[in-house]
Amino acid sequence: MEKKFKTRPYLVRLGIVLLISFVGVAIFNELAYLWQKDDYDRPPQTVQLVIPTGTAEQIAKGQDIPSIPAEMIFVLGDTLEVVNQDVVSHQLGPIWVPPGTTGSLVMETADKLAYSCSFQTTNYLNLDIRTGTSIGTRVTGLFLAAPATAIFLFIYSLLIFPVDKKPKPSAA
Repeated sequence: MEKKFKTRPYLVRLGIVLLISFVGVAIFNELAYLWQKDDYDRPPQTVQLVIPTGTAEQIAKGQDIPSIPAEMIFVLGDTLEVVNQDVVSHQLGPIWVPPGTTGSLVMETADKLAYSCSFQTTNYLNLDIRTGTSIGTRVTGLFLAAPATAIFLFIYSLLIFPVDKKPKPSAA
C-alpha cells in the first residue's frame, strides 16, 4: 500500500518557525537599534543658532565666535532658525538676516552642505543633514530578515527533527 504524503505537519511546523523567526528577529532588531542609535534618531525639530552682539567686529578681527559651531548636524526635516542679535546683517547661504530678526531654513534633503556664512572666520558653515532611523526603517528590516531566518530554521528543523519518524528496527 502506498503511503500518502501529509502536508499538515509541515504547514504547522512552518507556521511555528515563522512565528519564532518574526519574534526573534524583532527582538534582535530592536536591541541592535537601542544599542546603536544616536542623538539623530529623532523626529524633526527646530534648532536655533543665535548670532550674538559684536559678532561682525570679532569676525573682522579674525576671531572665532565660541557659541557658533563650525559644523552643525541635522535630521531630515529639521528647521534651522538663525536669530541675529548683532547690529549688522548676516547671511547663511540663501538666508539674509537683518539685525534683530530671525531667518529660517528647512533641511529638505539629506546631504553635506557648505554654505557661505558671514558669521564665521572661514566664511563657511558646514551642515550635515542625515536621515533619522524611523519605525518604517526598522519594520522594513524586520520584513527583510525574518523570512530568510524562517527558511533557514525550517530547513534546519527538518534535518534535525524529521516529521516522518521511521520506526526503529526491533532487536528481536
